[in-house]
Amino acid sequence: MLASESNLLEAIREGDETAFEMIFKEYYQALCRYANSFLNDREEAEEVVQASFLGFWEKREALFVNTSLKAYLYQSIRNRCLNVIKHGKVKQQHAQHEAYMRVNHAESTSDEVLSNELEKRIYVAMQVLPEQCRLVFKLSRFEELKYQEIADQLNISVKTVENQIGKALKIMREQLRDYLPIILFLFQGLLD
Repeated sequence: MLASESNLLEAIREGDETAFEMIFKEYYQALCRYANSFLNDREEAEEVVQASFLGFWEKREALFVNTSLKAYLYQSIRNRCLNVIKHGKVKQQHAQHEAYMRVNHAESTSDEVLSNELEKRIYVAMQVLPEQCRLVFKLSRFEELKYQEIADQLNISVKTVENQIGKALKIMREQLRDYLPIILFLFQGLLD
């Protein structure tokens, strides 16, 4: 470090605003261009340089420069710019994550509303089924019993179970025909 720089830094350590102003005026524009080469944003580059000079002034009493003042200032700007870039990437990742979560939440809420609506409609459609037909349908579709198990439990033939399921499906298709697009949409979501 040059003797004149050493004297200048000593004056700054002692709170000499004129010495600080000299350094600021000498390096400000060049440091802004340097910061802009990292950030590609003139305003942000200026903010980085200003913040760096502010930090330089606030920590002047503990300031230790073992290289040239110019090298110290450029290194300081470089480090701040890298921190800004790193912080920007974190913010971008966070924003992407937030957007992803909002879309997923909206989709799941929408799917849930459609699913609840469909569930209600299925319940209403099942009420239209004759009693034995409804019972056979529930055992088959909701309790997942096999036809033979249903026949044994209700004391009817397997053929009767088959006929009752066929009748139930025909009535349910008729009752739910307006909801076919919703059913396809929900199942598409499950298959994706």
